[in-house]
Amino acid sequence: MKGKQIIVGTHDVLCDDEYSVWVEGLKQAYRNAQANAVLKTNFEKLKWYWHTGGELVMRKAEERWGTGVVEQVSLDLQAEFPDSKGFSADNLWAMKRWYSFYADKIRDEKLVRCVQELYRTDIHAETLEFVPFPDLFSLVPWGHHLDIIRLADTLPEAVFYIKKIIQEGWKRPVLQRYLKARLYDKQGGAINNFKEQLPAKQAELVREITKENYDFGFVTLPADYTELNLELALEKHISRFLMELGNGFAFIGRQKEIIVDGVSRRIDMLFYHVRLHCYIVVELKAVRFEPEFAGKLNFYVNAVNGILRGENDNPTIGLLICSDMKQTEVRYSFEGLSTPIGVATYDNVQIADIERELPSVEQLQQKIKQLEMQLEMQKPLDNG
Repeated sequence: MKGKQIIVGTHDVLCDDEYSVWVEGLKQAYRNAQANAVLKTNFEKLKWYWHTGGELVMRKAEERWGTGVVEQVSLDLQAEFPDSKGFSADNLWAMKRWYSFYADKIRDEKLVRCVQELYRTDIHAETLEFVPFPDLFSLVPWGHHLDIIRLADTLPEAVFYIKKIIQEGWKRPVLQRYLKARLYDKQGGAINNFKEQLPAKQAELVREITKENYDFGFVTLPADYTELNLELALEKHISRFLMELGNGFAFIGRQKEIIVDGVSRRIDMLFYHVRLHCYIVVELKAVRFEPEFAGKLNFYVNAVNGILRGENDNPTIGLLICSDMKQTEVRYSFEGLSTPIGVATYDNVQIADIERELPSVEQLQQKIKQLEMQLEMQKPLDNG
C-alpha cells in the first residue's frame, strides 16, 4: 500500500512521524526527478543520488533512527517505486559516501580554484550547510563516480579524472586502469623546460599532456631488447601506444626521414598533437638517460621546425622516453637549449620467456618423424 512503512525486522529502526515525513520527502524528490528524466536522465538521477546522500549525512540518519535506517529507506523506496532501480541498500550507502567524499573538500578554502573548476563559476561553498550538486557530475556515469571516490584521494585528483572522462570519453575499464596506475600523480611529471621556452598558456597545456612515466605493459620483448625492438613493438601496438600517450596525439610515422644539408636523418617516432597544433618528436632509448641524448633531440626539434613546421603550427615539442634517468643530469642537459623538451621514463615491458617459446626435444623428434614420413610417401614407386 502506498505510503505504508515497511519495518526491517533485523534492525532496531525507529519509524516515527519524523522519519515518515523525511522518507516522503525523498520519494517526492524522486517523483520530480522522474518527471524531468525524459530529457535529462543522467542529470536528474545523479542529482537525486547527491540529494539523498546529503540527506543521510546532514540528518545523521543512523543516529536519529537507528543503525538499520539505510536498509529501511531502501525497502520503503523499493516498495514505492517497484519498477525503478538504484534503491538497494548498497547503492544508498554509495550515495552517502559520494556526498561525504566531496562535501568537506569543497568547503575547504584552500581549494577555491579547484572548486571553481568543478562548478565552472565562483561559489563560496564553505558558507553553505548543504553542498550543491555540481552540474559537471551529470556528464559522468554513476559507475565512474564510484570508482573515483574509491581510488582517488583528493579533490584536485577527482576533478582531474572527471575532466578526463568528459574530454576523452573514457569507458569505465579505461578509468579504472588509469586510477590504479596513478595517472594523476604522473601527469605533467616529465622533467621539462616548457615553462621557460613556451608561452605560459601553451606551456601549461604541454605539461598536462606529458607524463613522468609511461606504462609499456602492452609490449613483449626479449630480455636483451634494443631500441629498434622497442620502436617496432610500439609501432605494432600503435593504437595502444596512442592511448598511453593521451588524447590528441596523431601518429605521423616511425623512422621519419628528414634531409639536412643532403644528409638523411631519421626520427624515432613523429607525432602531431591536434589540440596543441604542433609536431611532437619522440625519441626512445632502451637505456638510462645520457646527457648527449638531449642534444640529439634538440637537433631533431630544430630540424622539424625548419623543415616540416607550417606557418600555423606552434613550436615543435621534443619528448625523450628512456628506461631510467637522474633528474640533476637531465636539468643540466637543458641549460643552454632554447627548444621545449621533456624527459620521461617507461616501465612494465613484458620480457618474453624464450625457453618456453622454443620447442622441446620431444617436439623436435616428433617433427623429424613427420618429415621422414612425408619424404617416404613422396618417393617414386618401384615398378621393377
